[in-house]
Amino acid sequence: MTQPTDIRRAHLLRAALEAAARGWHVFPLRPGGKPPALHGEQACPGTGECAAGHRKWELRATTDPDRIRAAWSRAPFNVGIATGPSGLLVVDLDVPKDKGSSDAPGGAATFGALCERAGHAVPETYRVRTASGGEHLYFAVPAGVRLTNTAGTIGELVDTRAWGGYVVAAGSSTPAGAYEALCAPVAAPLPSWLQSVLQPAPKPVQAPSGAVAGQSRRYADVALANEARNVATAADGTRNWTLLRAARALGRFIASGDLPRTVVEEALSRAAGANATQSQHYYDDVIRRGLDWSITRNTPRGRAA
Repeated sequence: MTQPTDIRRAHLLRAALEAAARGWHVFPLRPGGKPPALHGEQACPGTGECAAGHRKWELRATTDPDRIRAAWSRAPFNVGIATGPSGLLVVDLDVPKDKGSSDAPGGAATFGALCERAGHAVPETYRVRTASGGEHLYFAVPAGVRLTNTAGTIGELVDTRAWGGYVVAAGSSTPAGAYEALCAPVAAPLPSWLQSVLQPAPKPVQAPSGAVAGQSRRYADVALANEARNVATAADGTRNWTLLRAARALGRFIASGDLPRTVVEEALSRAAGANATQSQHYYDDVIRRGLDWSITRNTPRGRAA
């Protein structure tokens, strides 16, 4: 039996206020849905919060109890949490679309394997079961660190939400089911190993030259061999993440001129295909994205940083 509107609205208001009390910035989502329930730029009235120009949901998310009560007095809105302003990185562990496939690991299994490879247990933190049966793991981002969303970057069915993203809060529901808090009252600090995967690497302070360049090229050859071996021996469920990390690590040698891009691409592609669980085209795309990411963040030799 469907809850009366007033009861649902009170329940969702309480969920929004509880999230705001944690310091998480909330905004209304459509009743029973996940899209924002705020006007778009084309329909912006140019008044109120938008008097100085249209403000999107991330800028309008709030922890102000009065604003929250005013918003949820109008309808039983689901609750969105703007992860960036809230200082959160939320790991979204999805489930395979074909739930009948026994050989397709879910996001939780993949993330568990990644944690094991990093030498750590899956962190105990505030987590929410999603309507689809997946999980959201909440982590507190260190002050001064700005992370953005990823989709499949660290593993199959493992996405992240940070600046530019949002998650549906516990207490909300859709036709597929409810979002329910599972355990741990607070968001644990973001693990340093996970931050290193998601955060851009710093640019080198000084590019090597002269005799140092020869040593740098030898080091690059060793790094290429090591990274290719890591990819070839990666366990199922960790290969995509290992491949992406390898490409990001090796891209700086392409930017510095120590390794040709074609050599790196060929070595990583061959290593990824050694025990393939995805198509070669998929692996090549992961390699391309990882190299492009790294090359744009590293200064080529001869150019001022």
